[in-house]
Amino acid sequence: MDDTASRTTSPTPGTTPSTTPGTVGGAATTLRRLYFVRFAFAVVWAAVVLSMASHLGPLTGTLLVLYPLFDVAAAVVDARASRSRGATTGALAGLYANMAVSLLTAVAVGFAATSGIPAVLRVWGTWAIVAGLIQLVVAVRRRRMGGQWPLIVSGAVSALAGASFIAGAGAADPVLTGAAGYAVPGAVFFLISALRLGRAARAEQLSA
Repeated sequence: MDDTASRTTSPTPGTTPSTTPGTVGGAATTLRRLYFVRFAFAVVWAAVVLSMASHLGPLTGTLLVLYPLFDVAAAVVDARASRSRGATTGALAGLYANMAVSLLTAVAVGFAATSGIPAVLRVWGTWAIVAGLIQLVVAVRRRRMGGQWPLIVSGAVSALAGASFIAGAGAADPVLTGAAGYAVPGAVFFLISALRLGRAARAEQLSA
């Protein structure tokens, strides 16, 4: 769901960008691969969880914990790639925030799963709001790289979806359909961003 900032694309205020075409191209390639992986994972995860959305059993609970943990893993990969290209700690603040929020969410979902679907929806909704806002800010900072507009939109949609999950927790018969389906638009946005980054990288190669 969520993505993070890189020094290669967003200089800190008051500084001059030190980005070189090769650096941006390398970062774009790494992000493109990561976006494809996130797309595939989200689609498979959503399909499995949707098949059991009306019942919160051990398998469903495990899958709900797995999703934010995968988000942490993706952020770690992103951070390592960014650091290898000279990203500063300040520039990676969004990544670190995303890791912390997603890790706390995984723990919270694990506890909430023992209380029932309403508790899970409240935790999931809170995560969707916070992670969506982080993704939006990060994508805005990365917009010079190209391919970030789908993620800007995705971040805004995530925040709105989170609010609906929290509201849905108070329904007479709450289900996890919305929470599971939440991963699908995100997957589509990651796919679109990966394709756009591919075009941006090819355009850069042609102009080099």
